[in-house]
Amino acid sequence: MNSLEIRALTGDAATTAMLADLLIETIAAGGSVSFMHPLSPEAARDFWRKSLAAAARGERAVLGAWQGEALAGTVTLLLDFPANQPHRAEIAKLMTGRDHRGKGVATRLMRAAEELAVEKDRTLLVLDTASEEGAAGLYEKLGFTLTGEIPDYALKPHGGLTGTLIYWKRIGAAALS
Repeated sequence: MNSLEIRALTGDAATTAMLADLLIETIAAGGSVSFMHPLSPEAARDFWRKSLAAAARGERAVLGAWQGEALAGTVTLLLDFPANQPHRAEIAKLMTGRDHRGKGVATRLMRAAEELAVEKDRTLLVLDTASEEGAAGLYEKLGFTLTGEIPDYALKPHGGLTGTLIYWKRIGAAALS
């Protein structure tokens, strides 16, 4: 994956369409990323249009991993928090395309998101993942600490409840103290 390029995404129509396809594919495969299966292309494009507009306002960053012209994966870094939480950011919507899984794409996206959070003077990253079939192993390998599990937190994309695992990680200057 040396030719993998990570960059901030913008709201052009082609990128929005690729993000929508990735979201639909992820949900169809059972990925728990806040949507139910089946997700219509219109709803997926609308989600990404709104997300990329929020990125343009500086409320978040949407990063994409590119393998040539193919969007291999994405992660969102949420940055818009109340005045008493200017030090933290949240990881959301980490997704890797089916053909790119197991090749380090998610790891590279997570590292890029962490670096960006440090650049934005954030010292704490938080995230959650589904208890069943989530990415807990990846997050633990990347140094995140499990806070705990909330049972029956959300519906799985194909129905039935799943819990969620809550993780955190000190970053930047806070990681050194």
